[in-house]
Amino acid sequence: MATGTVITTARTRMRADSGHDLRHHGDAEVRDHGGSLVDLAVNVRADTPPVWLREHIAASLTGLAAYPDGRAARAAVAARHGVPVERVLLTAGAAEAFVLLARALKVRRPVVVHPQFTEPEAALRDAGHTVGRVLLREEDGFRLDPAAVPEDADLVVIGNPTNPTSVLHAADAVASLARPGRVLVVDEAFMDAVPGERESLAGRVDVPGLVVLRSLTKTWGLAGLRIGYVLAAPETVADLERAQPLWPVSTPALAAAEACVAPRAVTEAAHAAHRVAADRAYLLAGLARFTPAGLRVVEPAQGPFLLIRLPRAGAVRRRLRDLGYAVRRGDTFPGLDEEWLRLAVRDRTTVDGFLTALERALRS
Repeated sequence: MATGTVITTARTRMRADSGHDLRHHGDAEVRDHGGSLVDLAVNVRADTPPVWLREHIAASLTGLAAYPDGRAARAAVAARHGVPVERVLLTAGAAEAFVLLARALKVRRPVVVHPQFTEPEAALRDAGHTVGRVLLREEDGFRLDPAAVPEDADLVVIGNPTNPTSVLHAADAVASLARPGRVLVVDEAFMDAVPGERESLAGRVDVPGLVVLRSLTKTWGLAGLRIGYVLAAPETVADLERAQPLWPVSTPALAAAEACVAPRAVTEAAHAAHRVAADRAYLLAGLARFTPAGLRVVEPAQGPFLLIRLPRAGAVRRRLRDLGYAVRRGDTFPGLDEEWLRLAVRDRTTVDGFLTALERALRS
């Protein structure tokens, strides 16, 4: 086991559970009375969905009298990744896929690599599993050490790039976690925000037990529509499909899926990924002036968000809220505490306003 890596098993599970609300997500920062806040808490790309996509989805509404037919969308996803259609399962967002995996697969020792999106662990717990944790360390840049994952883990979940750390793990390192008899779940919900989608395992058929999850809600601003998909071996897809209810994905969501994996959309997403990278660099440069105040950024960041560490982060977050800006608290992620915040990457005008507010918040 790697030095400093923490494995949480049944003996320490109750202690590990305390202090981490696995059901807290970024949208909680802007619900209810947060409508007037500038949103840096939710990782959905701003200015989406684009007009052409809204129009395409709206056109599908004339077919609502018929039951959804996912064959065209499923074939489009298969074509986008160059895999047989039998390796694709459409889901009501990546969150549904986590629930299906937890309920359908017969596993004895699931392990989740943290800090990362908490829904996979929450779904596994809800399904009655005892969940182990591999906690990556700040000192190591929250980078994956494959040797830290227990050999007897028969389900391993990791995000790439990881939410909230914005770390992009090497594809070879992630793939090295595969073992006979192990399911390797890689959450690539933000991979299309990475220029070139480098380090992606989507479309790989040579990695045993590989399950790749993709979301179309982040890049395309479709969180309210709920659409994502699974790429896995046909037998795994069949197991998950049996656990789904009938017609789990709506007709408008299917229309969106087909459109968002079309060549035109893939090209548009690639351009957007470069814009996000440029905006992220601008935000990083702006944050650098707060280094004397103790602010630290996890780098190199590769996702459409940053993870920062800041003294009195909880108080700063509340002050930012008073100043009109919502950011994501970090202490609900296993492996992090109240000194962490996650910031969504936004356009330069929004960032300039945020940096001014942050300066005021730090003076308070």
